[in-house]
Amino acid sequence: MRTLAAFAGGAALVACSPQTQAGAGAASEPTDSAPAPAASVHPVSGLAVIPLTVTSGDERIAFSVEVADTPEAQARGLMFRTDLGDNEGMIFPYDGTRAQSFWMKNTPLPLDIIYIGPDRRISNIAAETEPYSLDPVYSVGPVLGVLELRGGRAAELGIEPGDLVEW
Repeated sequence: MRTLAAFAGGAALVACSPQTQAGAGAASEPTDSAPAPAASVHPVSGLAVIPLTVTSGDERIAFSVEVADTPEAQARGLMFRTDLGDNEGMIFPYDGTRAQSFWMKNTPLPLDIIYIGPDRRISNIAAETEPYSLDPVYSVGPVLGVLELRGGRAAELGIEPGDLVEW
């Protein structure tokens, strides 16, 4: 399990190519080795896309989520987006020390806003939030991350407080 610092550092470097130490025998390395896979980038937001799983009971539910890991990406979130697939979402990583609140300004899609506590378990879910609403939606306690999914998706999948979230 990665710490938030390692995650943030890894997310920032995900598009960098692997480096070798100078003079570390580059001539003896095999030439037929496969290159490292390129990071997946969302075509609309330009954000990195990573795997995320929610473990609910005995079921592991897989998602591909955009990572909003900069102040600019977090401020924009899913604003102006009119489509979000069943297994897509956005994760907002935090340091796990403060409560967070979100609103739906300029967001035409209803969303499930899932607050993830420092223990990586869901603390609370704001289900099917009202599009364009300026009313804040609060976490219950400090959060390590906030996951946004298409509105109603958490209920469809049986995702609930206490479930484990890993990314």
